[in-house]
Amino acid sequence: MGTGLNIEREIKNSNDYECMRITSVLSVTTFIFFICWSCSPKAESSSDSTNETDRKEWKGMENFHVLMAESFHPYRDSANLKPVKRLAGKMIVSANSWMNEKLPKKVDTDQVKQLLIDLHEEAQALADLVEVGDDLAIGESLTSMHDTFHLLQEEWNKKEN
Repeated sequence: MGTGLNIEREIKNSNDYECMRITSVLSVTTFIFFICWSCSPKAESSSDSTNETDRKEWKGMENFHVLMAESFHPYRDSANLKPVKRLAGKMIVSANSWMNEKLPKKVDTDQVKQLLIDLHEEAQALADLVEVGDDLAIGESLTSMHDTFHLLQEEWNKKEN
């Protein structure tokens, strides 16, 4: 009788072991599936695709934004004017290119056209101040141009009705 109990225990233990093994394999497989699924590219909805296309349409804003960020943030964070002094000429060129770009439909308004003209004029004035070397005036001019840039960004980021 003792032998029969040992065999029953071995069968029960091997069944438990097999169940645990299957459960572990299923858990790992499920985990791997979810990791792969979450990392895989998702299909875009048509509105997401359109929004991405729209964002790429206004390249001038992206180009100017890089220069503005490189110039304004060091000034705002630590009164460092070296970047703006170095980039002032490029900001004129970028503002001019942006102003002359074909506007995406959602921002093709008189207000945006005027803001782009203002931005270009402010970039020119900033470059003139850099030539003069008046640090206080350069900082004020850069801040004003930054504000104008943000008005353009707000127009771009408005939800269409």
